[in-house]
Amino acid sequence: MVSIFAKIRHIITRLSAYQHLLLIMLSLYLILTSGWLMMGRSLRASASLWDMTHVYLGLLATLISCLFLISNCAGGKWRQYFPWFVGDTSQLLKDLKGLLKGKLPTSGGRGLFSWVEGIGMLLLVAVGLTGTMWFIMQGSSDALVWRSYHILLAKGFIGFILVHILFACLHLLDFVRN
Repeated sequence: MVSIFAKIRHIITRLSAYQHLLLIMLSLYLILTSGWLMMGRSLRASASLWDMTHVYLGLLATLISCLFLISNCAGGKWRQYFPWFVGDTSQLLKDLKGLLKGKLPTSGGRGLFSWVEGIGMLLLVAVGLTGTMWFIMQGSSDALVWRSYHILLAKGFIGFILVHILFACLHLLDFVRN
């Protein structure tokens, strides 16, 4: 019995190492194909491949994003991404003051980069949960409300991705300088 739990824990540990990459690939697919969707109140009986893959890969992405958030918050690591839960803004303010002086923020810690990553994780989970609620409520009048929330949050997540890419480039620039 213990070996089964050990094997499951080993599999989860190995999969968690690939969560970020898997979420990148799923998010890219979902965003890039979203313009081809023909969904409103519900998934049509004659839904296209784009509609079907968007819904079911979106549900998978929701599950993985929730697990990603949990794994990034486990063991007290939530303090890195959400220091504002405990009123800690010192590193953020230091990074913002440094930016005004032309100094790049440092990665890690509880600074600007970590704040943005935390917001991104919350946005991704919110996009997934609103899409899931649309799926659950499809056919009802509430489905369109959940769809509108989903679209709004997805646009916010796209904005996060652009900021995240910019920060990753700045981090690499800082790495190359040092």
